[in-house]
Amino acid sequence: MHPSIKLFLLCLCSAMQYSAALAQERTPPAKPPAGLVRVFQSTEHTVGEPEEQTPISFGSQRAPELTIFVDDTRRFQAIDGFGASITDSSAWLLRNKLSESQFQQLMERLFDRKKGIGLTLLRQPMGSSDFALEDYTYDDMPVGEPDTGLQHFSIEKDQRYIIPVLRAALAINPRIKILATPWSPPAWMKSNDSLVKGSLRPEAYDALARYFVKFVKAYEQAGVPIFGVTMQNEPLNLDADYPSMIMSASEQAAFLGSALGPAFRAAGVHSKIFIFDHNWDLVHFPIEVLADTKAAAYTSGIAIHCYGGNAAAQSELHERFPALAIWMTECSGGAWQKANLLDEQVRLIIDSTRNWSRSVILWNLALDQNHEPHLGGCKNCRGVITVNQTDNAAEVIPTVDFTALAHVSKFVRPGARRIESNTFGPGSLEDVAFRNPDGSLVLLVLNSGSKRATFNVSWEKKFAVYTLPANSAATLIWQCGQHC
Repeated sequence: MHPSIKLFLLCLCSAMQYSAALAQERTPPAKPPAGLVRVFQSTEHTVGEPEEQTPISFGSQRAPELTIFVDDTRRFQAIDGFGASITDSSAWLLRNKLSESQFQQLMERLFDRKKGIGLTLLRQPMGSSDFALEDYTYDDMPVGEPDTGLQHFSIEKDQRYIIPVLRAALAINPRIKILATPWSPPAWMKSNDSLVKGSLRPEAYDALARYFVKFVKAYEQAGVPIFGVTMQNEPLNLDADYPSMIMSASEQAAFLGSALGPAFRAAGVHSKIFIFDHNWDLVHFPIEVLADTKAAAYTSGIAIHCYGGNAAAQSELHERFPALAIWMTECSGGAWQKANLLDEQVRLIIDSTRNWSRSVILWNLALDQNHEPHLGGCKNCRGVITVNQTDNAAEVIPTVDFTALAHVSKFVRPGARRIESNTFGPGSLEDVAFRNPDGSLVLLVLNSGSKRATFNVSWEKKFAVYTLPANSAATLIWQCGQHC
C-alpha cells in the first residue's frame, strides 16, 4: 500500500474513533430499566452529597415491615425548587475569600445538577439584611432629605460582588428563579428616619412602589431577572436590631392594592408579588391581607418562614386559598439545634412540601466558621456551606444543610409534582414523593427512629425493600411505568 494512502486511512480511522467518542460523551446516559431503583443515602456523619448505594428492584415479595405506598396518579402542587440566599455576607465571602478556581468549583457544586446539587432558587435581599457588611438601601439620603423622585437610586453596591455571583449562578443554570425581599426601604420613607424598625409613611407608598419597579428593571438590565418579590421581610418582627420595618396586614394590603400592584402593571413588570414572608404561627396576617379585594387581585402567592408554629399552618392557608402558591422562603439552621441535625433539616423539607409548599429556601448560602459576617440579629446561624478562613487560605466545607438540600435539589426538577404517599411521623419513617416532568419518580425517606428500619416501597402493586440506618435519609429514584 502506498504510504500516503496508509497515512490517509490511519487519519480517517482516528477521526472516526474521535467522532464516536464525542458522540458517546454527548449522548445522555441511558435511563435505568423499569423496576430498578437507585438509592442515595446520608447519615449524620455525611459531609457533602448523599452517597449512592447498591440499587434495589421492584418485585412481588413484600417484607413484613412498614410499607410506603406511592401513587403517582394522585398529584398535588407543582415544585419550583430548592435553594438559599446569596446575602451580602455570602457574596462577599465567595468573591473575596475564595480563589478563582475555588469559586468556580463551588458554583458548579451548588448549581450544576450533574457536577453538584443543582439548586434552582435564590432569595435576594434588596439592600442590606442582618447578614451584610454595612447598612444600605438603593437610595440612601442624609437625615431630613427625602428623594421622592428617586434621583439617587442606584444598585452600585450590589454590583461589587452580589450581582457577579448571581450572574455566575445563572451562567450555570439560566432557569434559576430569584425572589427579592427588602429588609427596610430607605430611611427617608419611614416614620423614624432609620433603617431599623419604624413603619412606612403613607405618603411614601408611591415612592416605594417606584423603588421596587426601578430595582426589578435595574437588575434585569444587569442580567439578573427577578421572578418575584415580597414587600417586607418579617413584617411583624418587633425585636430586630438590624435593617427592618414593622408593617401590619392592613398596611401591607393598602400598599399592595393602591401602589405596588398598580405600579408593576403600569410599568409592565411581570415579577410576581408574594405577601406575608413571616412565620407559620402568624397566618392571620396573610388571611387579613387577602380579605382586601384590591390587594388579593395583585397577589401571586404567600411566602412563609419556619421560626414559629409548624408546617401544618401551610395546609390551613392552602385550604382557604387553593389557587395561591405557598413558598417556604426562609428557614435557617444554627447552633441552637441540639437534636440530630440531618433529621431536623430533612424533616423541614418533608413537612414543608407535604403541606403544599412549592419551595424550600434556607437562609445564608455561605457563612464563615464564626457564623459571620453579620450586622445584628442571629449570631449563630449556619450557612449551606462554611468558608473556613485561615491566615493563608480558605477552605469550603459543606454543612448538613447542603446534604439535606441535595436529597431533593439534585433529583426533583422544577415543574415536578408532589404525589401521594403515606408517612409514619417523627420517630419512625417520614417521607414525601414527587413525579418529575420526565416521568421519573422520587421518594425522600427519613428514618428518624433510633434503630435501623427495613421498609417496603409499594408502587404499581409491586414492592421494593430497603433498610435505612437510624437517623438517616435516603432518596430513591426510578422510572415510571404504565402511567407515563
